[in-house]
Amino acid sequence: MRARGARVAVYAALAVLGAVVAVAGTLVQAGWFPLGVLLALGGAVALFLGGARLTGTRIGAAAPAGGWTLVVLLLTTSRPEGDFVFGTGGGTYFFLLGGMLAAVACATVAPLGDFPPADLVKGR
Repeated sequence: MRARGARVAVYAALAVLGAVVAVAGTLVQAGWFPLGVLLALGGAVALFLGGARLTGTRIGAAAPAGGWTLVVLLLTTSRPEGDFVFGTGGGTYFFLLGGMLAAVACATVAPLGDFPPADLVKGR
């Protein structure tokens, strides 16, 4: 039962990290175009694959991807004043669609194994 609680805590932490990476990527992708888009997507992919590698499950990639997608979709909505975070342009759409495709790809090809990784348990 204790291991299950630890696993849920890790997934929740990964979802929160996904949200943080989404906010940071949203700000970077428009500010440093075109390298900002690549940096933002690279950070997202690193988190998705890192979560999968850490947990050894596909859910390890899906948890941060879910947090990332939720925050990015919430940031695309406009406020009553007419303001919004995302501008119109190719880089914005590349960031949105590229991040979602990266999330699906990382969850699909996630390495499966033990949680936690055997190297950590054995102390190597």
